[in-house]
Amino acid sequence: MAIIGIDASRAVSAAPTGTESYSYHLIRALLPLLSGHTVRLYLRAPVAPEVFPGAELRVIPFPRLWTHGRLSAELLRHPVDLLFVPAHVLPLYHPRRSLVTVHDVGYRYFPEAHPLGQRLYLDWSTRYNARTAARVIAVSQATRQALLQSYGIPEERVVVIPNGYTPDLEPVRDTHRLAAVRARYGIPGPYILYLGRIQPRKNLVRLIQAFACIAPAYPDLSLVLAGPGGWLEEGIHAEIDRQGLRGRVLLPGYIAAEDKAALLSGARVFAFPSLYEGFGMPVLEAQACQVPVLTSATSSLPEVAGDGALLVNPLDVDAIAAGLRQLLEDEALCARLRANGQANLSRFTWERTARAVATLMETLLATE
Repeated sequence: MAIIGIDASRAVSAAPTGTESYSYHLIRALLPLLSGHTVRLYLRAPVAPEVFPGAELRVIPFPRLWTHGRLSAELLRHPVDLLFVPAHVLPLYHPRRSLVTVHDVGYRYFPEAHPLGQRLYLDWSTRYNARTAARVIAVSQATRQALLQSYGIPEERVVVIPNGYTPDLEPVRDTHRLAAVRARYGIPGPYILYLGRIQPRKNLVRLIQAFACIAPAYPDLSLVLAGPGGWLEEGIHAEIDRQGLRGRVLLPGYIAAEDKAALLSGARVFAFPSLYEGFGMPVLEAQACQVPVLTSATSSLPEVAGDGALLVNPLDVDAIAAGLRQLLEDEALCARLRANGQANLSRFTWERTARAVATLMETLLATE
């Protein structure tokens, strides 16, 4: 029996983002598969034991330098046989058998979409993870290739294990519920939806420009950019004003989990023309709610979307506009994308992801 440590500090959040959801769902799926070992989870704040059944919870609060200071000290005093970091950086002190997930390297391809300090930290932490961990999990083939090209690490150390998908979203057909969600977020009528962080890497300026191209033909249509604010979002607000679309482009902020399915289901189109994604979970969420998807023909998005999305060049405003118009007008295409999207979801389960990670852990534990 081995002691497996997992950094669960980002697995519990009141407003989880993609990497936080990944940590939470993967850890929960891993626990029954690792029942022959002691699994020790490191947290910043207490959680109820039933959140992570069967795990040994170590709460180690610390105001600053939690990973490199406090977690390193904990590992030094109480060693583990293997450490897994699913959503952050390896602590400076860690066991030789270490495993880390890298979710994307978009800052290498679109540095202008990140603040300088954030970009430098992301580059340092990813380089450190890639060169220090015994194995690196890449969540897509696109992320793996980017890691190999950017950091020159041996191919055998980077393993592709795609994200799972939590089947907790399904189409909402209740017209009263759909109307209530529209009213809650101030959406007056039909809408195109983007869901994610409001930041330049998501290509929202070009999406706004594409919407401006088609807006005169659809006077009742809104573009809803839903999600929490991110870095450098000021330019996105400025573009709305520049296009004269204040009132047609809506920013309702963070969407409560209980409203996500209805907001997605009520959209005419889900638009996700991101410049770069390591995986692209929102595409799967939209497919689950049977809304036609427009996304980028670049990075990981084609491999995640499968045949269930209309792919466009994210750098071409006219192509994005044409794609939006096509999905608004071509019902046969939309029906095909809905059906293909439903079939595509079966490729991604947390059980499959967890089994691959558990197998990788056992392989590392078997090494001298």
